[in-house]
Amino acid sequence: QVRLVESGGGLVQPGGSLRLSCAASGFSLDYYAIGWFRQAPGKEREAVSCITHDGNIDYADSVKGRFTISRDNAKNTVYLQMNSLKPEDAAVYSCAADPNLCATVQALGVKFIFSRGEAYRGPGTQVTVSS
Repeated sequence: QVRLVESGGGLVQPGGSLRLSCAASGFSLDYYAIGWFRQAPGKEREAVSCITHDGNIDYADSVKGRFTISRDNAKNTVYLQMNSLKPEDAAVYSCAADPNLCATVQALGVKFIFSRGEAYRGPGTQVTVSS
């Protein structure tokens, strides 16, 4: 059974850090691009970061310098290290996997990935940033 499962979310104070994990099962991430997305209440889902199978990385401007995406193919897992968290980072964070995910997000947008795309998607993990 193909699955993506996110973990690592929680409550953190502003300025704090969290590391999210996106673990895949039922398939190998080796040839997949993985993206992290987030959706806050009342807002549209947005792309946070994307890493291709060969390590090319994109970040949203709002997280550059604070978030780091990485992948461990041996563990079939992708991580999102989030530092210097701000209240506006609070959202449900989810990951998606597709061989051409990063390019598809650029070309067709986030909505396509989650409405018509064939990417594998996880259920998400809640990140709350509050004092």
